[in-house]
Amino acid sequence: MTTAQVATEIQLRPGEDERSSAGAAPDSKPAFEVRNLSIWYGQKEAIHDVTIDIPRHNVTAIIGPSGCGKSTFLRCLNRMHELVPNTRVEGKILFQGEDLYSPGTDPTIVRRRIGMVFQKSNPFPTMSIEENVIVGLRLNGLRNRRLLAERTEKALRMSALWDEVKNDLHKPGMSLSGGQQQRLCIARAIAIEPEVLLMDEPASALDPIATMKIEELIRELRKNYTIVIVTHNMQQATRVSDKTAFFYVGQLIEFDETTRLFSHPKEKRTEDYITGRFG
Repeated sequence: MTTAQVATEIQLRPGEDERSSAGAAPDSKPAFEVRNLSIWYGQKEAIHDVTIDIPRHNVTAIIGPSGCGKSTFLRCLNRMHELVPNTRVEGKILFQGEDLYSPGTDPTIVRRRIGMVFQKSNPFPTMSIEENVIVGLRLNGLRNRRLLAERTEKALRMSALWDEVKNDLHKPGMSLSGGQQQRLCIARAIAIEPEVLLMDEPASALDPIATMKIEELIRELRKNYTIVIVTHNMQQATRVSDKTAFFYVGQLIEFDETTRLFSHPKEKRTEDYITGRFG
């Protein structure tokens, strides 16, 4: 596939030319300011000297071949990578101007402000649909039943799931279809009202219809959240994202507006990847 053919695949999405008037234009100050970031797992360097600004209220896609550091980079934005033993970080990540890795920063609070949705949907198997949504609220000390019910409905509405489950909130979360389970996990993430949603291949295990619903949901959620999504699916990146970063062997090769990166890449490695010469 040539870059011209790729460009043909990424015509403006519905409503994209009205983005600024719809109030979804990025704020002037980035959500994340990443400077000279390097990450090691033991002796292995997974991310090397990455510098990037991720804008607010945009969808930023991270693409690249398997093993290039996409998920590691995503997880470092809310310090989830620290759950893996023997990790080491150099460089700086500012979130809304605050250093995420300063000695006084509580990673629990970081993860509350920066939610995450994983590749495989993971509802808590012993909990009902409602309990899955509010588990984070309960852990944060919210006990008022009326407020819990309101937050449950709000989160399920925002995740486009309310109309499908409103009469079955008592049923197990695992009773839902795969696509519904993933939207339930999104509802659980947004119930605690984070400022950012990180999504690691959120539709890779879903069928095309469920994938379409997740993509529609991402486009809707960008009105309220900064979203960073890792995806192997380049067509998906073109459909849902405003900006795209191409990673290769732990390095950031190119970062640009999605339409421009796919139609007129500046780097030869980017062009080779998006046209299928490797990856």
